[in-house]
Amino acid sequence: SIGPNEKDKSITRKEGESVTLSCSYDTNSNNIYLYWYRQYNNREPEYLLYEGARSYSGAADIQDHRFQSTTSQTSTKLIIKTASLSDSALYYCALRVRAQ
Repeated sequence: SIGPNEKDKSITRKEGESVTLSCSYDTNSNNIYLYWYRQYNNREPEYLLYEGARSYSGAADIQDHRFQSTTSQTSTKLIIKTASLSDSALYYCALRVRAQ
């Protein structure tokens, strides 16, 4: 299971500031990837990045280098550096378990 941390369900920042969103997850698998998506109103979600965790630590694919991700054994964070008005959106975290 995966879900946003309560304090991160609604965040407001000024342009130019950094923003950190976080999700906690729980799985017995060590073969996991954590994904982040952004969705604007009336649009489909768009892929931002993934980062491997646990046994897949170090694997990553990041499209826009203003975005960074960190993972731990139980959580993932999305860091948006130098936030702009165009970053105003709904963000999703997702967990993918790979077969061994």
